[in-house]
Amino acid sequence: MNRALLLTGLLLTLTSPAFAAGSHDHHSVPTLNNQTTTNVTIEGNTVTLTFGPIDLPSGHDGELAASMPKHIFSLPQDMYMTGYRSAVFTKEGKPLPQNYLHHILMMNNEKESVSCPGEPLFFAGAGLEMTEAKFPKGYGVKLAKGRKLMSVVAFYHKAPPTKDVMATFTMEMAPAGTPIKEMDVYQVGVNIVCYSKFGQRGADQTDEGIEIKPGVQTLSAPLKFLMDGCVKFAYPHGHDELLLIALEDKTDNKTLLRTVPDVAIDGTFLSFQPHQVFRDDNGFTVKKDKNYEMVMVYHHPLHSPTVQHGMGNYLLYMTPGACETPRVSASVAQ
Repeated sequence: MNRALLLTGLLLTLTSPAFAAGSHDHHSVPTLNNQTTTNVTIEGNTVTLTFGPIDLPSGHDGELAASMPKHIFSLPQDMYMTGYRSAVFTKEGKPLPQNYLHHILMMNNEKESVSCPGEPLFFAGAGLEMTEAKFPKGYGVKLAKGRKLMSVVAFYHKAPPTKDVMATFTMEMAPAGTPIKEMDVYQVGVNIVCYSKFGQRGADQTDEGIEIKPGVQTLSAPLKFLMDGCVKFAYPHGHDELLLIALEDKTDNKTLLRTVPDVAIDGTFLSFQPHQVFRDDNGFTVKKDKNYEMVMVYHHPLHSPTVQHGMGNYLLYMTPGACETPRVSASVAQ
């Protein structure tokens, strides 16, 4: 199986207003309605969504994903998400390679995105990286009682024939009564991440990402924030052959984030190691009146005939306004 073609699409078309209303049908993601289920369980301070089991056949034309039906659910009380993790495995509990998972997206259909006005909030998710998120202590994302939350999940069609494939997405919640500082969730990327701006994408950019040419390719995109905020946690997302993602403050000439993945010798993505995932109680400030740039660096082997598409994205978890304690130097994930 060619992992370079696993396209998680974490920050893509599934954030459209039409999709939030339940009317969006992505042309390349067939839904397996007859054999899939989603269950939500609340135990102690965790909320777990369990997807499947489903059977993954091979031999489909194109690089498609087997998408489960969208699942709408609500929480019985106000809760604050303080982290999340994902897993993919068989019904018998055998762990499966991470590239069986195409994407898990968590949407709040009743709260508007700050970064993509007019679209529902994408507040958490996982792709090929399956990185565990754990926010700094005392910070969280509010999920209000009774709000319509939605999960969007897809598995990889090109996996070897495998029966009873399942996945979980577990959200860690703050214990009731714990003082929590609420964070906003802001999505940024070199590839366009807002559905309303998809018409502005270049000819080399699709739902799968930006086409990566042979050799080393550095791609960047200007960025203006729509709010002042203090970034406490940054969830990174990339594809196979990624070398680097970065967030640059062009006004003050500072590198704010620098994230390097662990990859195999052929460039296959393995993970973002914990020390490469930005998590800081003090955080760093981003401001509406400054100019920023997102950067990603990929290396596509010269001998590879595979067409590769890349993404370089962050989900930024931030409190409103500037950081209380300005940092002396740029906050860089080394």
